[in-house]
Amino acid sequence: MSAFEPSLSTSRPPLSGPSLADTLPTINFGFDELRDRMAKFTAKFDAFIEQGRKRVLEERNQFRMSVAELQEDQRMKRKDIEILQLKTNTYQQTIAKEAAETREMQSAIAELETQRDRQQAARDALREQIAATQREIDARLAAQRARQAELEAQARFNVPELDFWVTNLCLRIEGAGAEDRLKFVYTHLDEKNWEREAWFELCTGRRDYDVRHCRPKLERDKVEKVLERMPPPSERAEKQAAAQQAVDILHEIATILNTHLDRRTLSICISMIENGVNPEALAIVIKELRKRGQEIQLEAAAAAAAAAGVSTVPTRRR
Repeated sequence: MSAFEPSLSTSRPPLSGPSLADTLPTINFGFDELRDRMAKFTAKFDAFIEQGRKRVLEERNQFRMSVAELQEDQRMKRKDIEILQLKTNTYQQTIAKEAAETREMQSAIAELETQRDRQQAARDALREQIAATQREIDARLAAQRARQAELEAQARFNVPELDFWVTNLCLRIEGAGAEDRLKFVYTHLDEKNWEREAWFELCTGRRDYDVRHCRPKLERDKVEKVLERMPPPSERAEKQAAAQQAVDILHEIATILNTHLDRRTLSICISMIENGVNPEALAIVIKELRKRGQEIQLEAAAAAAAAAGVSTVPTRRR
C-alpha cells in the first residue's frame, strides 16, 4: 500500500450511511520507514564524515610528513650545496696553486736549461783547456824525455872529462852533504906527500858564490879577493835557485795536505801555471789522470786476483 491512498471524496455516501468521520480517507505517512531511512542516512553520513575526517587527518599528516621530508631534503640540498661550494673553492684554490706551481716549475726549468747551457759551455771550455793542458803536458814530457836523453848522452862525455880532471889535473869534485854545496879536492900538491889533499867547499845557493870551509886554512881577505874576480851566477841559475826554493816550500805544503805530489810533478805544474795554463783545468787533468791510474791499478789487481783464483781452483776427481 502506498503512503497516500486515493481520495474517496468523489463518491458521496448515502445520507443514511456511516458518519462523516468514518468516511474520511485513511492516510499513512510512513514515519517508521522515514525514520529508518533517516537513521540509515545519519549512520552513512556519520560514517562518511568519519571516513572524510580520517582521510583528511591522514592527508594532513601525510602532507606534514611530505613537508617535513621536503624541508629535510631542502636542508640536505643546502648542505650539499655548501659542501659543493667548499669543494669548488678548494678545487679553484688547488687549480690556482697548481697553476702557480706550474709557472714556477716552468721558470725553474728555464733557469735550469740556462744553467745547463752555461755548464755545457763551461764544460766545453774546460775540455778545450784540458786538451790544451794535456798537449802542453805531453809536449813538456817529450821535452823532459829529450832533455833526459841529452843528459844521458852528455853523461857519457862527463865521465871521461871527470876522469881527465882526476888524472891530469888531480882535481876531484864531490858533494858536500848539501844540495847547494860542492867540494873541490886537489891532490899531488906536496912533493913530499902526494896523498895530502887540499880542498874547499863552494856554496852556490846564494846570489854570490861563497867559500865556507877550506883546508889548509886561508886568510879570508885573500879568499874574498878571489871570489870578487869570479863572475856572478847567471840569471838562469838565479831562477833555478828561486824555483827550487818555491818547489821545496810547495812540496812541504803538499806533503802536509797529503796530495801525493812529488817534486818533479810540482815543478811541472808550476812551470805550466807560469806559462798561462789554467790552474783549475790543470787540477782537473791531474785528478782525471790519478783516477785513471787507480782504475788501471784496480783492473790489474782484479786480473791478478782472477788469475790467482783460476790457478788455485782444485780439479774434481772422477
